[in-house]
Amino acid sequence: MSNAIKIHSFPLSGHAQRVELFANIAGIAHDVINVDLAGGEHKQAPFLALNPAGQVPVLEDGDVVISDSNAILVYLARKYAPNYLPTDAVLEAQVQKFLSLAAGEIAFGPCNARLITVFNAPLDADFAIATANKVLGKLDAHLEGREFLVGDSPSIADIAIYTYTAHAPEGNVSLAEYPNVRRFLANVEALNGFKPMAATKAGLVA
Repeated sequence: MSNAIKIHSFPLSGHAQRVELFANIAGIAHDVINVDLAGGEHKQAPFLALNPAGQVPVLEDGDVVISDSNAILVYLARKYAPNYLPTDAVLEAQVQKFLSLAAGEIAFGPCNARLITVFNAPLDADFAIATANKVLGKLDAHLEGREFLVGDSPSIADIAIYTYTAHAPEGNVSLAEYPNVRRFLANVEALNGFKPMAATKAGLVA
């Protein structure tokens, strides 16, 4: 294992994938440590010492330990890739707005819809799909005439929103009615260093 930062991850976690994705795109040296969720590794003392919530992702950067995917994105951008987090007050506020959207409607919509189909989570599918379509409509309207979510270049806002949006079809949420969203996803996928999350269902961009 190198002295690079460590990302404790899980291959099918969109929250973990957004951290890996950003590290890849930003060219931040890192090692990925996959956590055996099926085997309960996240409930064992060594992992709980890193994150008492028992969730991935967790970032280790020397003595610094950070959990929560959006918090990790902010940390990595501030320390290693400042171009992805604007210092302009208005643009930074807009980035924060999309981080909140990722933790809110994206999590309750496409993320939860996918949790139901991929992990058999005991959640309300109708509510998740309705929430997903509502937020996708908002994103599609916002992206009219835009290549990225904030300003003219990619930011951590794009990374935070990308994964669960791209994988919405895994939760039976179609992207067919959202052409601007599909174009946005293609723009992220065209970035140097892009690495997709493993798909569990065919027809991801349907």
